[in-house]
Amino acid sequence: MITEIAQIDVKPGTEKDFEAAVAKAKPLFLRAKGGKGFELHKSVEMPSRYRLVAKWETLENHTVDFRGSPDFAEWRALVGPYFETPPYVEHTETVLST
Repeated sequence: MITEIAQIDVKPGTEKDFEAAVAKAKPLFLRAKGGKGFELHKSVEMPSRYRLVAKWETLENHTVDFRGSPDFAEWRALVGPYFETPPYVEHTETVLST
């Protein structure tokens, strides 16, 4: 299992619209090959900063299957207008869990 963590900074004042766009995009992640769901977290200290945490069966399910799909283009069309800067994305594997 791979966890994608995307740090997304949105334009100040667009937070609620961004959150609504992510909610609208939920089905895109749920039907993606290897997609196991996602969560959106909002920073308390920096209210225009979010972390999208998505679970994937494999790295390629995100980097190849999803990013190469029409659903990814739709995702970016929905949320891209709110980005202050391009998202910073990294992938992790769990090494310890409680």
